[in-house]
Amino acid sequence: MVRVRGLDHLDPAVVPLPVGTEVTTRVDRMLDDRRVPQGALGRVTASDAELYTVAIAGVGVANYRRDELTPRNAGQLGFAMRRESTWQALRPCVVLDTVVGSRAWGLADAGSDTDRRGAFVAPLAWTSGISPMPGELVSIDGSSTYWEIGKLVGQALRADPNTLETLFVDGATACDEMGQWLLDARDCFVSQAIYGSFARYALSQVDKLRKSLRLAQHQDLLLAWLREDDSQTLDAIAARLARTGVQAPTPADAQLVAKHYIKQLYHSLHDRGLLSSADFRGLVTFANEGGSAPEAARELRPKNAYNLLRLLATAIAWLRTGVPTFRVEDPLRSRLVAIKRGEVELAHVLDEAERLAPELEEARRETKLPRRPDVQRADALLRTIRIEAARRSIVGAPGAWGIDAAVPPEVEWDDA
Repeated sequence: MVRVRGLDHLDPAVVPLPVGTEVTTRVDRMLDDRRVPQGALGRVTASDAELYTVAIAGVGVANYRRDELTPRNAGQLGFAMRRESTWQALRPCVVLDTVVGSRAWGLADAGSDTDRRGAFVAPLAWTSGISPMPGELVSIDGSSTYWEIGKLVGQALRADPNTLETLFVDGATACDEMGQWLLDARDCFVSQAIYGSFARYALSQVDKLRKSLRLAQHQDLLLAWLREDDSQTLDAIAARLARTGVQAPTPADAQLVAKHYIKQLYHSLHDRGLLSSADFRGLVTFANEGGSAPEAARELRPKNAYNLLRLLATAIAWLRTGVPTFRVEDPLRSRLVAIKRGEVELAHVLDEAERLAPELEEARRETKLPRRPDVQRADALLRTIRIEAARRSIVGAPGAWGIDAAVPPEVEWDDA
C-alpha cells in the first residue's frame, strides 16, 4: 500500500480542522446553564481564524479554540493534515479565481460571505508519480474551493451548475495564461444538458424540501408530547400524530407514515449532533433533558429556497437566449431578496418553483443550444494546458510550475 509522507512541517496539535471533522473536547464549557464536560463528542460545523463552532451530540452548539479540540481518530487528523499541506503547496498554482454565490448574483447583503471557486493546474512532478493527484483545494473555512483542471473540465462537460457558474459569471479572473485559455474556450462546455443539471435538479429538490418542511412542523409537537409523558411508545406517538391529519389512504397507512416521520426526525436531529443515539429512545431523552426544536434544518433556510427559483430562472433564460446570465435583475431580484429575508413562506416558494415547470419545458423545446458539449475541443484544451505546465517544469521556467514548484509529498510502501 502506498502512503503519503512529508507532513512533518505541520503541527498536529494546531493543524486546522475542516468542517465535518468529528472531535473530542479537551475542556469543560458552559452552554447556557448547562455544563458540557471535557471529553464530549461533537462535529465541527464552522470555523474562523480563532474559533470552531462544534455541534455537541445531545447538547447543542458551542464554540472552542483549536487547542481545546482533538480529532476523534487518527484518520481524521491525517486527512486534515493532508488537506492543509496540499492547500499550502498548490494554492500558488490557481489559474482561475472567481467570486461566486450571492455576490456574483447581485443578491448579497451585509452578512453575506464571499465564496470563491476556480481551477488549479498541478506541476508536472505532482502528476507523474504514483501518489494520487489532489482533486481540489479547499480553504479551512470552506469558503474557497479550487478544482484540479481535469476535474473542472469533467464537471463542466456534465453541465455542473457550480462549475458553469465559475466559468461564466461576471468577474471570472484568469491568474495565468492557462486560466485565460480556459475562459476563451468556455463556450465548448455549453449544451442543452443545463436543462437537467440546473432546472430538473431544482425541481427534484421541491419534493425533498416539502418533506423537510413537514418534518419541521412535526418536531415541536412531538417534543411537547414526549415531555408530557416519556413512557409513550413509538407506536403510540405515531398513532397520535396520525390523528393530527397525516394524509394517507387509510388510518393504518397514516400511522405508518407518521412512524416514518418520527424516524426521519430522530435521524435528522442525530445527524445535526443533537441526539446521542439515532433512535426513539434518543429522542425521548433529548425531550426530557429540555431539548427544544432547533433552528430550521439547513435545507429549509430561505437561502436554499430562493436558490431553487434562481436556478430555474437561470436555466430558462439560458435555454431561451443562448446567453448565460447569472446576475439577477428586477423584478425577480426583489422577489428573491424577499424570500432570502424570510418574508415569503417556504410552501409558497415551492409552489412558485413548480409553476415554472411548463415554462421550462417550452424553453427546452425551443432552445438553440447545442445538444451536446464540444468534447473534442474540451479535450484539446485540457491537453494544451497540461502540456504547458509540463513545458514550464522541463525548461525550469520561473513560477509555480517551474523552478518555484512545490515538492510533491513523499510516498512509502506499507506492507500492512
